[in-house]
Amino acid sequence: MDLTSTVIVPLLFGSLGIFALFRLLQWMRMRAYLQEAVVVITGATSGLGKDTKTVLNAAEEILKYLGHVDILINNAGISFRGTIVDTGLDVDKKVMETNYFGPIALTKALLPSMIKRRQGHIVAISSVQGKISIPFRSAYAASKHATQAFFDCLRAEVEQYDIDVTVVSPGYIQTNLSLNAVTADGSRYGVMDKNTAEGQTAAEVAQVVLNAVGQKKKEVLVAGLTPSLAVYLRNLFPRLFFTLMATRARKERKAKDS
Repeated sequence: MDLTSTVIVPLLFGSLGIFALFRLLQWMRMRAYLQEAVVVITGATSGLGKDTKTVLNAAEEILKYLGHVDILINNAGISFRGTIVDTGLDVDKKVMETNYFGPIALTKALLPSMIKRRQGHIVAISSVQGKISIPFRSAYAASKHATQAFFDCLRAEVEQYDIDVTVVSPGYIQTNLSLNAVTADGSRYGVMDKNTAEGQTAAEVAQVVLNAVGQKKKEVLVAGLTPSLAVYLRNLFPRLFFTLMATRARKERKAKDS
């Protein structure tokens, strides 16, 4: 008796069939979940996230005309480049205002209506730097760490109301984030970093976000091999991680001085 033809092959095709059916059911559920949903997406360039009063006014208008929000995607963000010693506190506050206070202000404004309906999905676009910190990105990394912590707390608190919370942590994306980054004195950085230029496209990350929402994932890391390894290295071998970051800082400083 040929074991391969009588047992293994049918079992293999049967497993593939079950997997294909599972993916089809996932896709159908995702489409049903997103169909006709009221989705709010914020971004710093739209004005949402730049000032908390603007955010609150926007939330009021959204609820007034749409009645409710099914999915909120907090996507406002501004980056930073500079040394800690040269950075004014006003710059730290500016970055924190956009990346942290803006998203939580809008979330808090829309949350009561979600709780009342016992339905809703809140997404925070964080960053790999919400999990690790690299030199000369202090204000940005701090704001993303705060974002991660806030939405982790929120997820636990609203679970009883059937509200989902997803934190997406991308690595480098091909956007104008580095061009529009602020520097230590508050001026525009205006440089397209090599890592940013070679990062994932915005469309690729958007598809990951869409899938994460459809599948109601709690957390997604969207990064290449090196940033992903850095996250695990920080947690498992912190001394080695800190040594590598100190070496990176010396190299970057030397490159700027030369």
